[in-house]
Amino acid sequence: MAVITLSHLRKTYPLGKQDVVAVKDVSFSVEKGEFAAISGPSGSGKSTILNMLGLIDLPSAGSITINGIDVYKDVNLSKAEVENTRWASSGEGKKKKRRTSIPSKLDKYITGLRRSQLGFIFQTFNLIPVLNVYENIEFPLLIKSNNKAAKSPVDDFSKAKKEEWINYLIEKVGLSEWKNHKATELSGGQRQRVAIARALVTKAPVILADEPTANLDSENSRQILSLMKQLNTDPELQTTFIFSTHDARIVKMCDHVIHLLDGQITEDEHKAGSDVYGEVDKA
Repeated sequence: MAVITLSHLRKTYPLGKQDVVAVKDVSFSVEKGEFAAISGPSGSGKSTILNMLGLIDLPSAGSITINGIDVYKDVNLSKAEVENTRWASSGEGKKKKRRTSIPSKLDKYITGLRRSQLGFIFQTFNLIPVLNVYENIEFPLLIKSNNKAAKSPVDDFSKAKKEEWINYLIEKVGLSEWKNHKATELSGGQRQRVAIARALVTKAPVILADEPTANLDSENSRQILSLMKQLNTDPELQTTFIFSTHDARIVKMCDHVIHLLDGQITEDEHKAGSDVYGEVDKA
């Protein structure tokens, strides 16, 4: 069963009087439970695709279906971005600058879907410094919304069950002894473990990870990827992982790899993924 389907996805950015096409007619699906990677060199479009998949960036055309939900159904994507203008100082005078935004109703809807359907692991961790490990992981559950699209299975948990769930995740990522420590008291590898648990806390079916080893040394990278692989196969979680990466060692661990070049798919590869993050095969 496909948990993610992208169909004829396209992203165009204005650059002066010209348009730059960053993603060109991309289509692929990711099945539930896959350990998948969007891979390619810098400038290939992998981060752009991950941002659209994460509902952070709006496609110029195409469709995205997440867990059976057609995100942009009945939305005219070519008209979804509306132009606003603002005046900003530019040295001696004033210069008119343009910015884009999307209609408020659509923005609230996709924000809700982002909370209920997706978890994010950032390469810079993005933890809240004043909160401890437990509180950082708990934080997404404290964000209340009347938006039905934002509803998570964990929202119906009792207070005691939520505490049990958070403590379960803390144990799974190996931080039980650190749960009362603030983010500033943790190593880079420990911070990434907190970020993983935070991404899982809403029981979102898909976890997106943008270059998760970029700020880690090789030993911490090995531990983090091994942890993700274990979580991927955990029957309690049943989580699909999708990476944006050019790290060949992550690619080797994945059972599904979408290879990109210049905004297009060059290969949609299914294979047996390794359980070990380490040396890559040498030609």
